[in-house]
Amino acid sequence: MQDSIDYDRLSEALARIGHVDDAAEYHGALCGALCVVKPGQIDLMRLIDPGLQAVPADAQARATFAALCEATVAALQDSDMVFNLLLPDDEAALVPRVRALGAWCEGFIFGLASRPGLDLQKLSEEAQEIVRDFTEFTQAAVGDDDDPNVEETAYAELVEYVRVGAQLLYMELHPRPTLDPAESNHLH
Repeated sequence: MQDSIDYDRLSEALARIGHVDDAAEYHGALCGALCVVKPGQIDLMRLIDPGLQAVPADAQARATFAALCEATVAALQDSDMVFNLLLPDDEAALVPRVRALGAWCEGFIFGLASRPGLDLQKLSEEAQEIVRDFTEFTQAAVGDDDDPNVEETAYAELVEYVRVGAQLLYMELHPRPTLDPAESNHLH
């Protein structure tokens, strides 16, 4: 996408409406919400703080959030698995990236909860496990004595697991219609 939204651009838009350091959480909440409600039903200006009484009328932030929502829906629906998490760049220190990944997962769980009455027990066993894992990942941390190379590898593996897991949850909750075999016999 030509006008793609990255972590820094989302951070700037959120800062304009009073949310500092919430880009990963916001993107996670958006993805979780998109799993359970239609994009038009999401209040993009109040996504991570629905109780907010007054939202600054920032047209640029609103446009950024709308473009992000559109791009995220397209990425989640893409069968080539192009969906990516909005997290700090790999050049950032590991500890803030791990915190951001935990915040992304926390946001995702929050977004899933945006649909009252969602029964997680009706999901496949794999999907239920992904939700449980995301819940545990909200507590992710790096120990002081841990080997940085091992931690970098573990972080990369967690990011990939969350990326694929989020898209699998989206696909399970938004199954693609299958072509009716009776209809395909009429095509000549």
